[in-house]
Amino acid sequence: MERVFTPLDCLLPAAALRACADGGANRLYHITEGSQDSFLPDYISGDFDSIQPEVKAYYKAKGCELIETMDQDFTDFTKCLQILQKKIEEKGLQIDLIVTLGGLGGRFDQTMASVETLFHATNITPFPVIVIQESSLIYLLQPGKHKLQVNTGLEGSWCGLIPIGSSCDSVTTTGLRWNLANQVLKFGTLVSTSNTYDNSGTVTIKTDKPLLWTMAIKL
Repeated sequence: MERVFTPLDCLLPAAALRACADGGANRLYHITEGSQDSFLPDYISGDFDSIQPEVKAYYKAKGCELIETMDQDFTDFTKCLQILQKKIEEKGLQIDLIVTLGGLGGRFDQTMASVETLFHATNITPFPVIVIQESSLIYLLQPGKHKLQVNTGLEGSWCGLIPIGSSCDSVTTTGLRWNLANQVLKFGTLVSTSNTYDNSGTVTIKTDKPLLWTMAIKL
């Protein structure tokens, strides 16, 4: 069976630390069929209510660390991130960002749980956390001014700014086809979806509240 190219091929070999959150191990196991040994996680964490027994047994036999986390107040993604940060500190690893593959497809409540973890992430790790699934990427912008380079050739055509958690009372952008000028972003008022770029190659965003950036990507 021929294996389909995935983001794992370019991201995992360069990763300083690799982890799966519970059922994510099932996905990793199946999409790397025939070459699982080349994509072993350093650890798998969660309450283990989703990981398939044969998958758990396979990774345990390969020496992957299994960390059971029974706390039901946080999602497996959030708990996995907490463990990841501790291991980064213990190992003294030098990293640029944390990339999460998956978490944006399937059940809507679980998609929203992934978004909520990005809010927790600000108190867990000092590193940027991005979430990628298929052709979508999300990243939680903190209050302040941000500069994004969108001329790498990996960008798709669409992008958006979503005020999740609370309204944003002042958002100003440049580099978009439909820019915002000190505008309110709020559900029931205005949400910037299906936006695109003005070909300048740079987007700037100034926001007074946390604001979710989403964009199409090509991997």
